[in-house]
Amino acid sequence: MMYKSTRNNQYLVSASEAIIKGLSEDGGLFVPTSFPTFNLDWDELKDFTYQEMATFILRAFLDDFSAEEVRACVEAAYNDKFDTPEIAPLVEADGKYYLELFHGSTIAFKDQALSILPYLMSTANKIQANDREIVILTATSGDTGKAAMAGFADVPGTKIIVFYPKGGVSSIQEQQMVSQTGDNTFVVAVNGNFDHAQSKVKELFNDEALRAELAEQNVQFSSANSMNIGRLVPQVVYYFYAYAQMVKKQAIVAGDAIDFCVPTGNFGNILAAYYAKKSGLPIDKLICASNDNRVLYDFFHGGKYDINRDFELTISPSMDILISSNFERLVFHAINEDDRLLTTYMKDLADRKLYTIPEKFHPNFADFVAEFATQSETKEEIKAIYEAANYVIDPHTAVASKAYRKAQQEGASRQPVVIVSTASPYKFPEAVLTALDVDTTTMSDADLLAKLKELSGVPYPDAIEGLLEAEVRHHTVIDIEEMKELVKKISLS
Repeated sequence: MMYKSTRNNQYLVSASEAIIKGLSEDGGLFVPTSFPTFNLDWDELKDFTYQEMATFILRAFLDDFSAEEVRACVEAAYNDKFDTPEIAPLVEADGKYYLELFHGSTIAFKDQALSILPYLMSTANKIQANDREIVILTATSGDTGKAAMAGFADVPGTKIIVFYPKGGVSSIQEQQMVSQTGDNTFVVAVNGNFDHAQSKVKELFNDEALRAELAEQNVQFSSANSMNIGRLVPQVVYYFYAYAQMVKKQAIVAGDAIDFCVPTGNFGNILAAYYAKKSGLPIDKLICASNDNRVLYDFFHGGKYDINRDFELTISPSMDILISSNFERLVFHAINEDDRLLTTYMKDLADRKLYTIPEKFHPNFADFVAEFATQSETKEEIKAIYEAANYVIDPHTAVASKAYRKAQQEGASRQPVVIVSTASPYKFPEAVLTALDVDTTTMSDADLLAKLKELSGVPYPDAIEGLLEAEVRHHTVIDIEEMKELVKKISLS
């Protein structure tokens, strides 16, 4: 299987090349030239472990890796770093199934892919005989940064620089990042929002002079967020695994279609579900759940991607995004992989902050249903699920749960559904407790966590134990305009 750039569909690279590069030099994102076809024998697949499912799926997408290399990466990634042998358990609550993707070392769904990316990247380096030092450059809206650093900390031949919006993440998310250990990890708060940081990171990737300067010192950039195909493809795995669990629980008959509802920010998670469907997984609708930053909702209801709007800071900060990077991949597929047209749209987005897809392409987005939940609706959903099922969900999961209710009421979702639960409520204790009518005004983070433990009955995850006492190791705060010089300084030191 080869991968091509969304902005030059004649530029082909192997999986290992795409993983090392992260982004294409032309500014595009790598996408598969075709999708694999699997023999989906659910009598067998329903009993697969997560590791077996990951090996099964990844071998097809990463076919310049040997079977032994894929298996070694999987076994190194999915082990006792996760607090359950299921890795991604499927839990029934209030008549719906929740796919819990927060049992890894940083209690967010990013662990599923970022646990394996360092091993994929190291193996890709060997396949390509690449001896350059790799600088991982990533902007985060809260979860990617910590999960990426946890994966790459002290990995030889790498440095990782993470930028996050100051004041735009929860206090627990920030403490997780600024206390990160590892001599090769660098955490930087920026004065601006996630879109500003992410746009600057993409600009640095596309800076030819900077790339050349680094290359002279045997250094190159790569990415750890879902713009890197090595981050995106492992996310396909848990959609197949969730379906297998639905079959095993006899919630569906093998071959029946189901819906997935995904809380959506940068569009990588739901795009992985789309890739699963393109690879033969029986999915009917993909429900794209947005918070008050409803640019994706508006697009799916009118064909216009328009970021000329206020940026809202919400209690679901990982979804506080207007420029969803991975949406470029979906648009590329939907416009019949016309790279010139796609490049025009991306230029319009940069220059005019909007682009419009002609109606002739609208049917190509029919796999998706879009809904959103306001902050008040999100809080109401947390409370409703808790009262109905004694099950505590985080704000991002609550956005998806409420969005599904709306889609179901409107007749847009008619199949059994899996709600993708992307973070532990322990990451957002203040927001969750406030939704449960707890007065948090005088509570410290320690008080918040203790109260949440009391109400949920769920023990502290390992990621929380000792977190509040952990030493703050990263103190840097800069303006967006200072990012380039700081990146250059760290990369060449």
